[in-house]
Amino acid sequence: MLRVRTHQSFRFYKPYGVLSQFTHGRHGGHFLTLADFGPFPPDVYPVGRLDADSEGLLLLSSDRALTQLLLDPRFRHPRTYLLQVEGIPGGDALHALREGSLLIDGKRALPARARLLDREPSLPPRPVPIRQRRMIPVTWVELILFEGRNRQARRMTAAVGHPTLRLIRTAIGPLTLQGLEPGKWQALSDRESARLYEALRVSSSRVQR
Repeated sequence: MLRVRTHQSFRFYKPYGVLSQFTHGRHGGHFLTLADFGPFPPDVYPVGRLDADSEGLLLLSSDRALTQLLLDPRFRHPRTYLLQVEGIPGGDALHALREGSLLIDGKRALPARARLLDREPSLPPRPVPIRQRRMIPVTWVELILFEGRNRQARRMTAAVGHPTLRLIRTAIGPLTLQGLEPGKWQALSDRESARLYEALRVSSSRVQR
C-alpha cells in the first residue's frame, strides 16, 4: 500500500538580498521574495527566517507540528553558521561566544560552539561586494547556536568586537545545504524528514531531563 504524504517540506538556499517571506509587505519592491523562486505548493511557509542580508539554509514546510517543534525555544536544536568577521577573534572572544555570557536584549545567550576556520570556505560569490576596511584583516568563524533570536549570530560577534561582514547558515539540525545552489530548493525525502524529527525528539528529551 502506498504511503500518502500529507505534508511537504523543502530545503531552500536563500540568496543574499531575498526576504524570507512570499510578499513584500512593508519592504515594498526593493527585494526579491520567496515567490520569485517558486512555485511552491500551497500552504508551504518559511520556518523561521534569515534576514535579507544573510544567506543559506531556509526550511519551508506545510507541517505545522514540525514548524512548532523548530520554533519552540524549549527544543534547542543546533543551527550552524559560517561568518566572515572583521579582525581575528582571540581566545577571550571565542570563550565569550562559547560560554553564554553575552547579553542579547538583556538576556544571556545560551552557550554556543565557536571555532576559527583555518581557511576561507568554498562558497558561491555574493552578488553585492563586501565592504572591507583595507587595514583590518578578516576571518571566518563557524558558530553553532541552540536558539534563534533576532540577528543573534551577528549581535554576538559584534559584542565581542568582531562585526560580521557575511553570514551563511549551513545547517539546521541534520539538514544541510549539500547539493543546493543559491536560489534552488529541494523537497525533503522521507528519510530526511525522519532524521529531522528524530533530532528534535532528542533535543526535547535533553531539555526535559
